[in-house]
Amino acid sequence: MYEKIVLVTRRTRLAGLVERFNTKKQAKFYVEHAGQDFEEFSREDEAYRRAVDTLRDSLGLGLPVQQVDRGLVPTFLFTGKEIVVVAGQDGLVANVAKYVGEQPLVGVNPDPERFDGVLLPYRVAGARAAVRRVLEAKAGFRQVTLAEACLEDGQRLLAFNDLFIGAKTHVSARYRLRFSGKEEAQSSSGVLVSTGAGSSGWLSSVFTLARSLTQQTGGVPGQPWKLGWEEPKLAFVVREPFISRHSAADVVGGFVTAEHELVLESRMASGGVIFSDGVEEDFLKFGAGATARIRPAKQRARLVVG
Repeated sequence: MYEKIVLVTRRTRLAGLVERFNTKKQAKFYVEHAGQDFEEFSREDEAYRRAVDTLRDSLGLGLPVQQVDRGLVPTFLFTGKEIVVVAGQDGLVANVAKYVGEQPLVGVNPDPERFDGVLLPYRVAGARAAVRRVLEAKAGFRQVTLAEACLEDGQRLLAFNDLFIGAKTHVSARYRLRFSGKEEAQSSSGVLVSTGAGSSGWLSSVFTLARSLTQQTGGVPGQPWKLGWEEPKLAFVVREPFISRHSAADVVGGFVTAEHELVLESRMASGGVIFSDGVEEDFLKFGAGATARIRPAKQRARLVVG
């Protein structure tokens, strides 16, 4: 059933600096000139490299192991016959999940002292057993709902945590919003659409702001929306909506389902974008006249959890 194991890794902060400044010595000068501890960069890099080496050696289970850098994942050809092992921070799992289809995804925490590991249920020492359970069809999974944005020209973008629809520079975005039988022109700092997995992240910060503002002004603080990771539902909020002669703010949030999708028509001459999971380089252009339909994706991420 499976033909190989794909091990997805990422560059450390030190590796990124060495690539940028050509040598480790120049990277050290830059870090220390900025008043930071270069030794911490070195320790982090060493710990990650050691963990990846150990992990790769442990995955010798009779299948080829191909190591792929996170930067190559968007263009990597997944055939549907891979077990995907991700070694990195939680964000790396989120960014990889939308590209791998429904192949099993094993999240490995290579450095528990530095990474929270919400999406990384396995330590390096436990990864081999997790992959073996997948091969033996004994693994448990979480079927995580993804968000999907589709343009009329067929372009499509998935998100594990959230989609942002607005202006690339985060200035006021102009668009027309349709949802649940209502329609209005809006001007805001963008629309945030969150999955259940992402509802404790960026979305929660919106409610933190709203709660603090209402407390300080004597209002009644609201409670944040909580979604289960598996629920076929998304939550959206309009960020900082502005009411004017040409824009309204009657529809500022709600739950998106397959039956009640969110539709946005751009009225931005330039700079309109849709990006996913906080990665601004992973985007669709959303210029004037473009229409985006937002809904839960049929494709789901399959995280190995047992």
